[in-house]
Amino acid sequence: MEAKRFAKEAPCSAVAVNAFVHLGMAGLAWGVVSGPYRADKRGLAGVARTTFLMKRVGTYSLLWGSLGGAFHAIRCGVRRYRMQEDWVNSGIAGAIAGAALGMKTRSLTQIAITSVIVSGIVTVIDSSKPF
Repeated sequence: MEAKRFAKEAPCSAVAVNAFVHLGMAGLAWGVVSGPYRADKRGLAGVARTTFLMKRVGTYSLLWGSLGGAFHAIRCGVRRYRMQEDWVNSGIAGAIAGAALGMKTRSLTQIAITSVIVSGIVTVIDSSKPF
C-alpha cells in the first residue's frame, strides 16, 4: 500500500524543476533587494553599478534555485528509496545539499559546518509543517 502512494506522486525531476524555479525567483528578489545596498557600500555608479547588480541578481537566482532544486530532488529520491515520509529524508537531503553549497570554500571544516547547519534548518522546517 505504501509503495503505491509514492508511485502516484510527481516525478522527482518535476519536483526539482519546480523548486528550482520557485527558489530561483526568491533568489532573484533577494538580489534585487540586497544588490543596491552592496553597490552603495562599494561606491558604484553608472554602468559599473548596473553590471554589479545584474551579476548579483543572477548569482543569487542560480545559487538559491540550484540549492533548492538539489535539495528537493535528493529528498524525493531518498523518500522513494526508503518508502517513508519522515524527518530523516530532509536531514539526508539537507546534509548533501549543504555539503554541495559549502564546496566552494574548499575547506573540509566549512563543508561540514554548512552541511550540518543546512541539514538542521531544513529538518526543523520540514518536520514542523502542519500537513
